Amino acid sequence: MLTHLSPLPSLKIKENEPLSRHTRFGIGGPAKLLAETSNPQTFTAALGTLRKANHSHVVIGGGTNLIVSDAGFDGVVLKYTADMISSELELVTADAGAILQHLVDYTVLRGLKGLETLAGIPGWVGAAIYGNAGAYGHSISERVHKVYFTDGVETRVFTNAECEFRYRESIFKRNKDWIILTAELLLAPGDQAELTKTANDIVTIRNEKFPPTMQCAGSIFKNFLLADLKVEVPEKVVREGKVPAAYFLEQVGAKGMQAGGIEVATYHANLIYNAGGGTASDLCALVAELKHRVRDRFGIELEEEVQFVGDFPNR
Repeated sequence: MLTHLSPLPSLKIKENEPLSRHTRFGIGGPAKLLAETSNPQTFTAALGTLRKANHSHVVIGGGTNLIVSDAGFDGVVLKYTADMISSELELVTADAGAILQHLVDYTVLRGLKGLETLAGIPGWVGAAIYGNAGAYGHSISERVHKVYFTDGVETRVFTNAECEFRYRESIFKRNKDWIILTAELLLAPGDQAELTKTANDIVTIRNEKFPPTMQCAGSIFKNFLLADLKVEVPEKVVREGKVPAAYFLEQVGAKGMQAGGIEVATYHANLIYNAGGGTASDLCALVAELKHRVRDRFGIELEEEVQFVGDFPNR
């Protein structure tokens, strides 16, 4: 497969690249091949080549919400790294490989309102759209105008409605063969000083909860929409129509639990991190135990926000 990909222009290829270097958790074995490019045509060609050959492959972004098997990935890992951000009036264009915080900073600096509540969320723009990232009652989908993506043959475009956004969901999450390349976001005029204060305050709060140096994916489990729950919860825990997964985790004694080098924070039941020397096997064991406890106590199923790459025999 290396001979098939090597002729493609601007495609950087590494063999046996440790994927722990490409995930915020800092765990995971090597990829047989890691292929990176910032060129959309090259990326589409590489994706199409792998699919035609029916060769094992996976596409990753910044690795914030990624759990890679200890055995690594016996195939090709593709990474699209284009990261340009530009704007024309209130219409902002951002490549999938742009860091989400850079996009937030870009818009706030220009007095463009709509993304400031996403401040401090780690990861890349493509992944934020893929998982419809959000915080403080707002999601990135509210500002998405169009999304340009590749199906491995050509570049296609969807409007906001065609992206079928829902809470932490999009059509791209349900159709993993479609890879986001670029997004257009439509913002509104705002007061630059006010937006800056809002963003800075949120970053301060997030950094206290999820320190930038902490090897974690932020919250490990999705919160619940109150309308979807069939169990009663105290009114005081409901936030903007959602019930934090942390509420249920706290009730089953999650805080401080650990498996090997992977631990649950003592101050936040939905924060799992690599305390040092943790493995993907440790993390999966801890996640499985937490899901088991919540299922037994409340009869509900916790759903991970993270994505898994490679083989996990015990999942």
